[in-house]
Amino acid sequence: MKNITNYARSIIPIIIGTAIYAFGLLYFIIPNQLMEGGVTGITILLKYAFAISPSISNLVINIPLFLLGWKILGGRQMILTGIGICSLSFFLWVFEHILSQGWIEMLQTDYILATMYAGVTLGAGLGVVFRFGGTTGGSDIIARILGRKFGLSMGQVILSIDVVIIGLSLFYVRKENILYTLVAVFIASRVIDFIQEGAYSAKAFMIISDHAEAIADIITNDLERGVTLIPAKGAYSKQDKPMAYCVVSRQEIRRLQSIAKSVDPRAFIIISDVRDVHGEGFREE
Repeated sequence: MKNITNYARSIIPIIIGTAIYAFGLLYFIIPNQLMEGGVTGITILLKYAFAISPSISNLVINIPLFLLGWKILGGRQMILTGIGICSLSFFLWVFEHILSQGWIEMLQTDYILATMYAGVTLGAGLGVVFRFGGTTGGSDIIARILGRKFGLSMGQVILSIDVVIIGLSLFYVRKENILYTLVAVFIASRVIDFIQEGAYSAKAFMIISDHAEAIADIITNDLERGVTLIPAKGAYSKQDKPMAYCVVSRQEIRRLQSIAKSVDPRAFIIISDVRDVHGEGFREE
C-alpha cells in the first residue's frame, strides 16, 4: 500500500512535467528548426526529414526500448518511465492538434528569445519529471542497460548519443541553429539542476573554535537556529576542539559570522552551499 501511495504522488507531477516538455518542443523547438538530444532528437529529425508526427515516432521508438528495459532492469524501475513515455506522446499529440487549429497564437520572435524560452520550458518539464523519479525514456533507458551490462557511465552514454544525433541533424538543420540549440541545452540543464536541487538555498557553517559551545549558545538564543556540536581534534596540535555545525538562510549569513567572530576572533569558519533543506525552520513535508 505504501509503494502504491508513493507511485500515486509521483504520477501527477510527472504528467505535468511531460506536458510542459511537450509544449516546449512544439511551440519553441520545432517551429524555429532547433534540435534536442536523445530519442526526442530522433523524433524531431523525423519530423524535419519526413514530416512524421513526434507523438507517433516517440511512442514507436520507445516501446521496444521500454520492453527491453523491463526485461533487463526489472519492472519496478520502469513503471514511472512507462508513464512518462505515454504521457509525453499524449501531450505531443494534444499540442499538435491545438497548434494546428490555431487555438494558440504562434509567437513571431527571434532565435535568441526562442532559444531562451525553449531552454526554460524543456528544463522545467524534465526537472519536474526527474525530481519525482520518472524519465521520458529513450537514451536514459539505453544508458541504464549499458551501465548494467558493461559498467559504462550513464553520463558518457547519454552524451555520446546526443553528439551523434545532433551531428546527424547537420544534414537538415542550419549550423547557426545547432549553436542556438547548444545554448538551449545549457539553459535547460541549469533549470533541471535548479528544480532537482530545490528552489530554496541555504548555507552550512562549520565553526572550529575553543569557544564553540559559547558560540552555539548565542546562535541558539539569538538566531533561534539549531546547532550540532561535533567532537574534533587538531592533527598538528593534538588538542580537542569542538566544532559547531549550523545551517542558516542567506539572510542570516552576516549575523552568524558576526556572532562567531565576536566570541572568538580566531575562529576557523567554513561556509558551504546547501540546497533543498528540510526540517524545522526550513521546508517541512
